[in-house]
Amino acid sequence: MPATSSPDNLQPAIDIDMQVKHSIFLACAGITGIALLGSTGEVVHMSSEERRSMVAAVRGALHCAGFNDYPLMAGMMTNGDLNEVLASLNHYASAGAQWGLVLAPGYFGPEVRQEGLVAWFTAVADRSPIPILVYNYPGVNNGLKILPGTYRKLAKHPKIVGCKMSHANVSRHVQVSLDPEIDHDKFRVYSGFANHLGPIVAFGAAGVIAGMAAVYPKTVVRLMNLMLKEEPTPEERVEIHRLQFAVSQGEEFVMRYGVLGIKEACFRVAGFGNVEGGRLPLRGQLPNGAWEMARSRFLMEIDEAEASLN
Repeated sequence: MPATSSPDNLQPAIDIDMQVKHSIFLACAGITGIALLGSTGEVVHMSSEERRSMVAAVRGALHCAGFNDYPLMAGMMTNGDLNEVLASLNHYASAGAQWGLVLAPGYFGPEVRQEGLVAWFTAVADRSPIPILVYNYPGVNNGLKILPGTYRKLAKHPKIVGCKMSHANVSRHVQVSLDPEIDHDKFRVYSGFANHLGPIVAFGAAGVIAGMAAVYPKTVVRLMNLMLKEEPTPEERVEIHRLQFAVSQGEEFVMRYGVLGIKEACFRVAGFGNVEGGRLPLRGQLPNGAWEMARSRFLMEIDEAEASLN
């Protein structure tokens, strides 16, 4: 299927066919669910029709590849307009997504009160056609941070089924994962960073929704499967430590080079996309020599781990 251009043709086309191929690659590698249109996916630079078309194409391709009812989540980023959020969630539902990943509205950053977040997410969940996850990413929403007590309140809503925390405060992941007032069969905690996988899954979190898995899926899957074992063998504990070290080192690359780094790694390691960056204002690629330096410094261990699992 052809790539789709942006409505005004000022931005490069969205390569839906490449996204489809990458999604099938991830499913075949053992990834147990895909989050489309997250913050790294630059959803804010896409039109509503482009978003809907991408979800529908991936859903159809997964079905044709034999991945029936495969878990598919779609992201919604907004500065707070409820009608826009609900319109997107309805589009995603009609295109085949089972969940919506809804970024906390952070235009005013820390000025947003926690009780306002509870009211806003409740209004979304009350009207959403699909269950939602609360997404807190202070790096893209002006430092806004959702507190553990706020998750406790939101977790009581039957259509708010989890959260994704993309920040470095592991303690908050653990607090929410272990909160005795939350039904953890109905509300699951995820991190946006793969370097948190072992530490948070050990204390009840559901896993990670992380960019590293887009590049090194088998390594992340293997680490997750080992962490889910109730009584790993001594040899498996050694492997857990080795893989967590490799994944944590790899995440240093993501922290340093961000979206452009993930795109370049997807192309150079997994063979998807290109190195030309994204849509404005994120066009471009890593500086000359940066990839070679970064790979030798941060990615050697995870390269070897992924190759051994292939």
